[in-house]
Amino acid sequence: MPLGEWVPVWADAHDVSATTWAKYDSHLRNHVLPRFGDVPLKEISRIAVKGWVKTLRRSLAERTVVDVVTMLSMLSGEAVDEGLIGANPCRRLRINTGDHDERPHASPWQVRAMAQRCSPADGVLVVTAAYTGLRRGELAGLRWGRVDLARGVITIDPDKGALHEVGGRLELGPPKSKAGIRTVHLPPFLVDLLTEHRAGQVHDHVFTGLDGGLLRRPNFQRRVWLPLVTGDPTRGWAPIHPGLHFHDLRHTHKAWLIEDGVPETLQCKRLGHRMAGVRGTYSHVTKSWWTRCLTDCSVGGSVRWSLLRVRRG
Repeated sequence: MPLGEWVPVWADAHDVSATTWAKYDSHLRNHVLPRFGDVPLKEISRIAVKGWVKTLRRSLAERTVVDVVTMLSMLSGEAVDEGLIGANPCRRLRINTGDHDERPHASPWQVRAMAQRCSPADGVLVVTAAYTGLRRGELAGLRWGRVDLARGVITIDPDKGALHEVGGRLELGPPKSKAGIRTVHLPPFLVDLLTEHRAGQVHDHVFTGLDGGLLRRPNFQRRVWLPLVTGDPTRGWAPIHPGLHFHDLRHTHKAWLIEDGVPETLQCKRLGHRMAGVRGTYSHVTKSWWTRCLTDCSVGGSVRWSLLRVRRG
């Protein structure tokens, strides 16, 4: 059986989100099937895969190469389990060299400078991203019904808590993972910013495009983000942080949490990550034991977090 005939059989048995399948489909159409689609499963050799990986590395980022080869490995692994082939040619194939640049993060003054260059609405978006660590899709999908300004919390909707772009269409759906269904506490200054932003809003979504519609990533990237970080000579803007991605504001929040000594368990809880291994099984953040407070917060100052242990009884 050629790999191209095995793919639809494999796909019919897999229940994944539309976003995940869109990524799978892209890897299959652009990389896996053009190379191995007509090749019988049993003839896909390890040495052929290694040569293919070498070719991929010439034009793709390492993270993308890893994802593409993982796609082929999943297909091959299931073929082994079905008895179609004897071994997975991708098994124990070393793809990730670890030789990649560390993602940058911003300082509080840089976040403030970027926010001041934006429209008031876009400025609140930038600051919210840096001081909550919410993903881009979670921010774009956030609705006012999930923002409790009185309590100072944002709650991610388990069903429509993130905006996804699937096949060129925008769809509201679940966050990236189950861990993404969480409550995120806000620093007092951000509650004030969002309160002011709410007063001038007539839309259901907290952050929108220019026309009040859903916030599209390419439009925001071109219209707002790139001029902020790389500068704009026509407006007299010098570069602030060239190469900084919007997602790096999430890295920024993580860096600030580490600097302020926040335990890893709470970092994962706040960012919507699942802690792997034994620590993920036995490490917890409970309402009765931990109360998280924000102190000494300002847009231009350093983030300061404190954990107060609440005595029971």
